[in-house]
Amino acid sequence: MPATEHARELALAAASAAADKKAENIVLIDVSEQLVITDVFLLASAPNERQVKSIVDAVEERLHAAGEKPIRREGHRDGRWVLLDYADLVVHVQHNEERTFYELDRLWRDCPVIPFTDPAEAAAAESGAEGGR
Repeated sequence: MPATEHARELALAAASAAADKKAENIVLIDVSEQLVITDVFLLASAPNERQVKSIVDAVEERLHAAGEKPIRREGHRDGRWVLLDYADLVVHVQHNEERTFYELDRLWRDCPVIPFTDPAEAAAAESGAEGGR
């Protein structure tokens, strides 16, 4: 059974908040067929600890505004790999080095990806395409 609509909406809201803080390589993975504890993993990364923390704060603020609070939060002090557990959604924000080392994307590669387009990247691509005409 695919991820619930609620989980997908939470994941897209969290991804949008992460993108607003310049998160890199944002991926939404539907893990509902493989795990019973959650529906979606959001993976995002950043080049330094300060930005990891900023992304996490933005995600928490956005989801709090939607009435959601994490049931568990780990790793914020170090800022290398922060995990936010919202039951239906688990957010992983990693330093680029941790992202490369642990390769969660590869670990869950058999699961479907939920489409997400960073609005800033889409706008930049569109303006670049228009400039080339």
